[in-house]
Amino acid sequence: MSWTGLLQTDARWSDTLRVAEKPGPLRTVSMVLAHSGDSWFWAIGLIVLYSVGSAFWKEWALTQLLWISLLAALVMAVKFTVRRRRPEGDWGDIYRSTDPHSFPSGHAARAVLIAAIALGLGPLWLGLLLLFWAPLVALARVAMGVHYLSDVVAGALVGLLAALVALQLSPAVFAFITSITGPLW
Repeated sequence: MSWTGLLQTDARWSDTLRVAEKPGPLRTVSMVLAHSGDSWFWAIGLIVLYSVGSAFWKEWALTQLLWISLLAALVMAVKFTVRRRRPEGDWGDIYRSTDPHSFPSGHAARAVLIAAIALGLGPLWLGLLLLFWAPLVALARVAMGVHYLSDVVAGALVGLLAALVALQLSPAVFAFITSITGPLW
């Protein structure tokens, strides 16, 4: 199959999952899930958690914030290199105007990163909950018509690879930072 054929197949499969133009409960759930992976939502939540949490939660929140930020830079670099246009549609104007490129999905990458780091750093109940949530975010982005299926698959893979790196490097990164700044909490 040619590259064009693969892209057409991807668009067809993605279109079968789309509910953005179909009013009802599935659209509403998809819309909520699609937004639940927004970076501003996670930034605010993690900053609040860092501000009020115990030492464990402060470290957890700071780890997530650090790697979410680095992941965002990586995803944007890939998006502006590949420059794949988002699917046509009306939902998600904010995404379409601020970030017209769809490959890879930053939401899918972020959701998988958050879930994998949560699994690696615990608590287990939260990691499992986020592991259930992450693919729903990715599928909701396709359902709402702001990504193709291949965008979210690629985003999930980028997020997983970033999380594996994050889990290996975080202890050394925080040791280095605290050697300069002193205790962070």
